Amino acid sequence: MANILKQSVILVTPKSYGANDPSLKTELENQVGKVTYNHLGRSLNEDDLISMVSEIDGFIAGLDYITKNVIEAAPRLRVISRYGVGVDRVDIDAATSRGIIVTNTPGTNSASVAELTVGLMLALLRKICQLNQSTKSGKWALLNTISLKNKRVGLVGFGAIGKETALRLQPFGCIILASDPFIPQSVAKNYPVAFRDLDSLLSESDVVSLHLPATSETEKIVDFSFLSKMKRGAFLINTARGELLDHDAVLNALESGQLGGLAIDAFDQEPPNLQDPLLALEQVIATPHCGSHTDDAMNSMGRMALEHCLICLRGEIPGHIVNPEVLPNKRK
Repeated sequence: MANILKQSVILVTPKSYGANDPSLKTELENQVGKVTYNHLGRSLNEDDLISMVSEIDGFIAGLDYITKNVIEAAPRLRVISRYGVGVDRVDIDAATSRGIIVTNTPGTNSASVAELTVGLMLALLRKICQLNQSTKSGKWALLNTISLKNKRVGLVGFGAIGKETALRLQPFGCIILASDPFIPQSVAKNYPVAFRDLDSLLSESDVVSLHLPATSETEKIVDFSFLSKMKRGAFLINTARGELLDHDAVLNALESGQLGGLAIDAFDQEPPNLQDPLLALEQVIATPHCGSHTDDAMNSMGRMALEHCLICLRGEIPGHIVNPEVLPNKRK
């Protein structure tokens, strides 16, 4: 088995891989023949990857664009081990047709993303960024801000991150609503939430927080219709995926006052265009897709992604396979 691994070439693209636990890199490098890292400081696009994947056997992938063309350019590739949960930037069909296992690391970053969600919520409602900048510039401006206590917070999507967010919001004394057609309402008894259909949640909530994957069904779900159903002046938090937002609709809602503010950690283009008018608005807080960038989450994601990659290269079956239909092909 060791000889099989020693002949393997691995591409590792998460920028933070091994940042808090260097033993991850050491362990990987000791077990395989060659490891190539992403030193560009950003997620890799199709052209970047096509020039890097021709001889790789395993891919520990970040938020890179792993298209059909990338997969076709990697004849030896056997596993794409996602460092994180979302696989919307991986062409699953192309990987499956090639017999390539795709894995992810669910649950490893849920607490960290939930913490950022609540942090952004507080920063937005209490205008922490504006107050910080004002104070540092020599002003002493006491702005009117909003408390979370007794406000209604709507969680759109109630998977692992939505659940962790609800638990962290509970001590603030807010009323927590949730909407998720794939989660039975009986789950509510285990969490401090009341389930609503989406339209009711939007009309009732003072703050709406998105916790959805990026799929064909959820792409640009936050459009003119979605925003028009929200309370005027309500706030929107997106720590999920940039693809959920209809950019023009959100910009219009912010400029008209329909949205009181936006906190966003994920963009459909990363990094975003600095000329994007959203970034110029005072009522917008933007962070660089950093929800999972904590010591605990990075170590957990790194460890699970490493294990999944090496297990597949040994010809064994890992946990958390995104495309289980590939398994019969792998057994042949």
